[in-house]
Parts: sequence; C-alpha cells; structure tokens
Amino acid sequence: MISRLPLDQQLDSLRAVLSRNDVLTEVLTRTATLDLPGWYVTAGCLFQTVWNVVTDRPPTSGIKDYDVFYFDGSDLSWEAEDEVIKAGREVFTDLPADVEIRNEARVHLWYEDKFGVACPPYESTEAAIDSFAATTCCLGVRAETDGRWHVYAPHGLSDVFNLVVRPNPVLAPRSVYETKAARWQAQWPELAVLDWPAPSVTTTWSGG
Repeated sequence: MISRLPLDQQLDSLRAVLSRNDVLTEVLTRTATLDLPGWYVTAGCLFQTVWNVVTDRPPTSGIKDYDVFYFDGSDLSWEAEDEVIKAGREVFTDLPADVEIRNEARVHLWYEDKFGVACPPYESTEAAIDSFAATTCCLGVRAETDGRWHVYAPHGLSDVFNLVVRPNPVLAPRSVYETKAARWQAQWPELAVLDWPAPSVTTTWSGG
C-alpha cells in the first residue's frame, strides 16, 4: 500500500502516478515557461489523477480543469492578473483541457462575494493551498528547471492514495465542502467522505 511507504517513496509513487496524465505533465512543463512567482499546479487535477489511477480509470477521467496558482503581491489589479491569464491562454491553447490561472495575492478581494465569508489576504501560494475545503485537496506540484518536482503536501499523501476526503474547516464554509464532496463521490463512488466536524460547545461551570 502506497500510503504505508516511507515519505520519500510516497513522493516517487506520486510522481509516477501523476506522470500517467499526459495533460497534467504538459501543464507542468508549459507553466514553467511562464516564470510565474511561487507557482504550483494544484487542486483537483492532482488528487483526481491519483483517484483515477488507484481505481483503474483513465488518468484524465472526470477532471474538469487544471488549476495554476501563483503569488504576485506587487500588483493587485485585475489588469495585471488578466495579462498573465492571456499569456497562459497562448501557452495552453492546444491542450484538450481548460487551464485556470489565478493570482492568490488577489483572492481576498473577491472571495467574500463568491463564498459569503471573508478571506484574510494570503501571504503565499502555500497559504492559499492550506485553505482548501478538504485537506485531501491541499496538494501542489511545481516542475523545477532541472527536472525535479517540488511537492507541497501539508497534510501528507495518505488520504489521497487511500481515497479519503477529509474536511478542512479553516476558511471555506461547510456547504462548499459538502457540495464538492458530493460531486466527487458521484464520480468516484469508492471515496470515503468524512463528515464536517460538529461545532464545539463551551459550557460554563456555575459551581452549583
């Protein structure tokens, strides 16, 4: 079982599994040419590729897009981000998939309007990955110029390989987690979806 391997071997296995998704490897290679600060390919395209391989599905099955995060706090204007998005559109134009590029330094400017809760400004791309609705989603990969992969996995890889979806109640509302989890479980019924934690109840002892 991959999740019981030493961490260095898990990383080797992760690269072997993700490399079976030809679209993903192209996104990694081409994103590197954009020279974006602090970039990662992240989210569904990674863990869903693992789910597909583990469950003997085609590596690209059910993956609706490929997310590229970067972090540039020097210019928070939409115009600057849109310029990067347009450059990416040229780089990825012939790929059979949608590639979405987002500057995570700007997320706090629009997050509350979209999700109904305020998002403090992120300090890095890693901080943005940390706030995904499920810990299983907290995974990022960057292709280095020497061919090595830089992997960010703050919660490890065991849940990813074991098909466990675990809530991460640090920012995203419960409704976001449950909506995503339901959609994923419809596509991958083998998933074990863990419940959102119940709110803690604080009691005050009166001494009586």
